[in-house]
Amino acid sequence: MTPDEIRTQQVTVVGGARSGRAVARLLAEAGAEVFLTEQGPPPQGLVAALDAVGVAYEFEGHTARAVDADVMVVSPGVPTQSNVVQQALRSGISVYSEIEAASWFCEAPIVAITGTNGKTTTTSLTGHVFRRGRGEEQVIVAGNIGYPFSDYVREVEPTDVVVLEVSSFQLEHVETFRPRVSVLLNITPDHLNRYENFETYTQAKCNIFRNQGDGDALVYNHDDDRVRTRVQQAAAEQGFRALPFTQQGVPDAGAFLRDDRIILRIDDEDEPLMPQDELALRGRHNLYNSLAAAISARVMEVENDVIRESLAGFEGVPHRLEEVRTIDGVLYVNDSKATNVNAVWYALESFDRPVVLIAGGRDKGNDYTDLKPLVRRGVRAVVALGESAETVYDELGAEAPQRARVQSMEDALAQAQRFAQPGDAVLLSPACSSFDMYENYEARGDTFRRLVQTLL
Repeated sequence: MTPDEIRTQQVTVVGGARSGRAVARLLAEAGAEVFLTEQGPPPQGLVAALDAVGVAYEFEGHTARAVDADVMVVSPGVPTQSNVVQQALRSGISVYSEIEAASWFCEAPIVAITGTNGKTTTTSLTGHVFRRGRGEEQVIVAGNIGYPFSDYVREVEPTDVVVLEVSSFQLEHVETFRPRVSVLLNITPDHLNRYENFETYTQAKCNIFRNQGDGDALVYNHDDDRVRTRVQQAAAEQGFRALPFTQQGVPDAGAFLRDDRIILRIDDEDEPLMPQDELALRGRHNLYNSLAAAISARVMEVENDVIRESLAGFEGVPHRLEEVRTIDGVLYVNDSKATNVNAVWYALESFDRPVVLIAGGRDKGNDYTDLKPLVRRGVRAVVALGESAETVYDELGAEAPQRARVQSMEDALAQAQRFAQPGDAVLLSPACSSFDMYENYEARGDTFRRLVQTLL
């Protein structure tokens, strides 16, 4: 849909959180007749914001007015299986995601990044590279990283670059969304409480490249079998350029390692970039993230010197293996963004010291089997927290020399402090969502960080 076409449409926006509020304002300012419907009470400040741009609204449930529309735009937190979305689909109403709707207004090239794990770090890192190469004012970093695309797209010039983190939820209802460069980091089981099965979740992730074709590039993890199979098949059918990154071989093009150095290969020419031990971000998972960011920037003609300096100087992402403080020789690390099992696997794999693991929250259908060898090998104690505390205590705690169940983050840190010895790390890496106790993973991580600062 074009901005001109949206002016004639009656649009329902479902969900009143950040993305819903942003896209309602965007479409209203573009001339559409917009109605926002929200299942819960209005978030603070939302009513005044909607009144200011002439958006009608309802709260505490969805009435028949919600499906009296030409177009429905759904916030990421609204499942396709919800009654209001299903009613719209049965009625023949076109349903789109917020990312899709915002993209109608974007004339600049988009670099879009998704994956079960690493997408926030890779998005932040890629944005950092582009900003060093093009200047702060010519790069927009938005999407699932916490800044709705709809809030910024009207400011974007055709000569700018947009770097987007996109989740599977945001990719469920895309029709024309077409990144110039898309990045697929990995696909492992996640959100199985929302998706019918792993295949459905995989397909949502792969929607990132569904509209790509000649002139576009897809940067993908060659070491992930599921990703590699899907990408290679789609590249043959759609004609986009597939650029792998790998730690396990030497591809015809892309990013890889040779003698512990990062090499970029573009147009059949090897470009040595830097020794991998000069990367700012440590750990095998962050090597993948750095490779992906490097080749994404290079294919968009960012100079190697800029990429090298950016990868060496990046300071990391809050709530992702964030080192908070060292107390009595014990390092406290905030990894609240690790909301699935695979993210915790990467976190534990990156430590070369004993770990006291704080885990638990709202379970998303987790299978902890893959974590057990790492817990046996390197975890001194497991502190189980939240709705899933019993499961975490039984499944992971049994693999560690010590374990405990607690009711609050304060209790978790007090118990972890008792377990930890000098040289250890206390790691908050929950493997679960935060919604049993907190508004989001940021609030959970902020609480951890604040409490660590008060420890004696």
